[in-house]
Amino acid sequence: MQRVLKFVKYLPEFGWHPVVLTVENGDYPARDESLLEEVPQHATVYRTKIFEPYALYRSITGKPSNSPVDVENIPQSNKKQTIAETVAGLIRSTVFIPDARIGWYPYAVSEGERIIRNERIDAIYSSSPPYTTAVIARKLHRKTSLPWIAGFRDPWTGFLTTPPRWFFPAAVDRYLEDSVFRDATLIEGAWKGILKDIIKKNPTLDCTKLFYLPNGFDSEDYPDNEFPANERFTLCYAGSLYGKRNPRTLLQAVAELVTEGEVDASRIRLRFVGRFGSEVRGMLHESALRDSIEMLDYKPHSESIKELLQSDALLLIVDEAKESEEIVPGKVFEYMGARRTILTLAPEGAVAELIRESNTGLVAHNRDVPGIKSAFLECYRNFLYRKPAFTPKMHIVQRFERREITRHLASLLDSITGDPPSPA
Repeated sequence: MQRVLKFVKYLPEFGWHPVVLTVENGDYPARDESLLEEVPQHATVYRTKIFEPYALYRSITGKPSNSPVDVENIPQSNKKQTIAETVAGLIRSTVFIPDARIGWYPYAVSEGERIIRNERIDAIYSSSPPYTTAVIARKLHRKTSLPWIAGFRDPWTGFLTTPPRWFFPAAVDRYLEDSVFRDATLIEGAWKGILKDIIKKNPTLDCTKLFYLPNGFDSEDYPDNEFPANERFTLCYAGSLYGKRNPRTLLQAVAELVTEGEVDASRIRLRFVGRFGSEVRGMLHESALRDSIEMLDYKPHSESIKELLQSDALLLIVDEAKESEEIVPGKVFEYMGARRTILTLAPEGAVAELIRESNTGLVAHNRDVPGIKSAFLECYRNFLYRKPAFTPKMHIVQRFERREITRHLASLLDSITGDPPSPA
């Protein structure tokens, strides 16, 4: 959502007027109404109905009506499922292809055709996930012959969030994915691993239509005011934690440092801001460090940014999965924009390279407890002795300004009816 919102904000600077088609009654894992204020007046926004299955899913599985889908309802670990959860999961993976937002398809296609006629649209841009948006854009592209850029923030099939499917629905999902890659005029990916995944799945695809447009941060989101120095070393995590994305090894490492006398538990604050699965909540409540831990509920984006700026270091956790070496979460760029030391728990790969290249923090493997201890201790001692933290290489950090990334998107849109762009 942040990615598209910033595109909408900055595209007019480069000659493009955004017309947005979205839903009016979506079931979201989190809501931030304050971001509506960031939708610029120049943007034209259309909203349609959508059939959402999540209320039925919660009813079948006995989940609370307000439980967020991503951190509670869809299993993220090896925890044994109930019969109801198993049945609901089978229905989800068999019926809702490519994802549970497919109920938007008839409404979006009908309204999209009308918008294209009335607004005299020149090009189509879609952002996925949900992958339903790409299927909708493909249909509109076929009906109108308008050029279309298919954007992806995550890979499609075979990714860590892909539900397990039996043969037939898996084949349908793969067919939809193939048809989108084949039909799209251009394809852009938010991290390079997405493009590698596309090429691996489609070795005969024309690679000249693949482009890398990274996630980023918007300098205008960060207030200029100074925040008072903390009395306790404050490490902050902002975002969702569930399943494999959890702070277990960090908690173990810091607890060992406290036991060894290297860290004074009364001088540290581990602050977690966002949405947490029940397993993670239990992990934090039961930790030996619980007196040093703060858990704050999901906050509006502007408040979340302030939490980053009021911290001494920021915790980044990359999910440990077969795709981890390529994953670059959008959070890393928002952290870079805050200009605080980033303590990164991640395997060697794209994120580790980026943190080191930009000199924005320290990296330790998720399971490397000694490495995590060393990184945490360095940050802690820098705080105690008021030593200067890392000095980011700003010429690298500035590449990820939202305005600059939008400039590249605009050039791709220009190229659809003009000179071909150079692949990135």
